[in-house]
Amino acid sequence: MVAPSRGVRSILLLLLSLLVAATCVRLGFWQLDRLSQRRAFNEQVQLGMDAPAAPVAQLVDGAAHPDELTFRRVEAAGTYDANHEVILYGRTLDGRPGNHVLTPLVLEDGRAILVDRGWVPSEVDAAPVRGDAEAPRQVVTVRGVLLRSDGDASAGPGEGLATTVREVDVALLDRQIPADLLPGVYLLLRDQEPTAPLPVPAALPELTEGPHLGYALQWFGFALVAVIGYGLLARRERRGATESTPAASHEEEE
Repeated sequence: MVAPSRGVRSILLLLLSLLVAATCVRLGFWQLDRLSQRRAFNEQVQLGMDAPAAPVAQLVDGAAHPDELTFRRVEAAGTYDANHEVILYGRTLDGRPGNHVLTPLVLEDGRAILVDRGWVPSEVDAAPVRGDAEAPRQVVTVRGVLLRSDGDASAGPGEGLATTVREVDVALLDRQIPADLLPGVYLLLRDQEPTAPLPVPAALPELTEGPHLGYALQWFGFALVAVIGYGLLARRERRGATESTPAASHEEEE
């Protein structure tokens, strides 16, 4: 098999280096675009958090899409439907294993909002919960923020009603709750009247910019390495060609 000439090798090396560098630059700009999207989302969330609390039914009815409601501060009054409570499995608090309790809150108009009432120890793994974490029987006023439904939780093995879920799927739970749940969102409880020692209200999800800036710098760095690497290899190729030329000329003279 005939090896390619130095000229062909140089062209192939140039094309490969340009392809690698262009791909890395494209991926770097993609990460910057992801960073821009994350910052825009964080800004939208902060605006929602800064807005005054609004009645939950009024806010949901006036929204065109659940995305508009994420992290909006809301308040609601109603009665908990503890008979249709669900355990949100596998949630920690300061490193302690436990679960969250999801309870429908029936509003004045007969509809309901799914409320994540917060964390309970792992021993509390069946609904409806009892003891200190039991849902109040009287009318309560709750305040919190709206989070979007995960939309892909499962009811676990077997058939029948979901009593334990791993994600908050409002559409799934709406099928087994008599009152119609407000669609697409649920309420993460921040405080409630009357108060109770349990469940412990869950912390808000942390707003971060993620690793996108670091990833972008890495990809741009890889592109720079590809360009510099090509320059070094091309220089070595030229040096090899220069060193071989006198030897070739000497053979021709003989």
